[in-house]
Amino acid sequence: MNDSTLELAENKLLLLYIIKSIKYPISNAQLTEIVLENSFINYFFLQQYITELISSGFIKYEEINEKKLLYITDVGNKVLTLFKDRISPQRLNVIDDYLKTSIEKIKRELTISADYTPDQDNTFVVNLKAVEDDSLLMDLKVSVASKKQAVALCSKWKENPSQIYNNIINILIEDK
Repeated sequence: MNDSTLELAENKLLLLYIIKSIKYPISNAQLTEIVLENSFINYFFLQQYITELISSGFIKYEEINEKKLLYITDVGNKVLTLFKDRISPQRLNVIDDYLKTSIEKIKRELTISADYTPDQDNTFVVNLKAVEDDSLLMDLKVSVASKKQAVALCSKWKENPSQIYNNIINILIEDK
């Protein structure tokens, strides 16, 4: 095999390794962030490789809690098991180290969502959602008066969802 073919194969195997190592389905944006932060593959090749891995049946999209997430298929797992040794040990170490420090952030991004949409009379509807192990913990919709408030609510929710969730639950179940 020539060098470009070997590099192509290693890059695709690396993507399979990343998706498998996370142990959770991952969004295209999260996978892109991991790859670009570690300077493994440029954006355009990355998107091409993802498309080719999907076409080959090695990874698939699945809609989970209204998010399109990528996961490795059984065929992708078999290919990775057979050819994992083709990924350079340095790249594997970089990914393993990155995931050790970032896995909690990645999990939180997968389980916590916050967004807003314009509503009537220049108000905004903020949707805050928390999911754990495919179970919906909270889905809260709140109407606010301005975009600034909507952005602030989304930001606070993403910063500390556990504390906010616990506070809401405690207020609702508190005996007087």
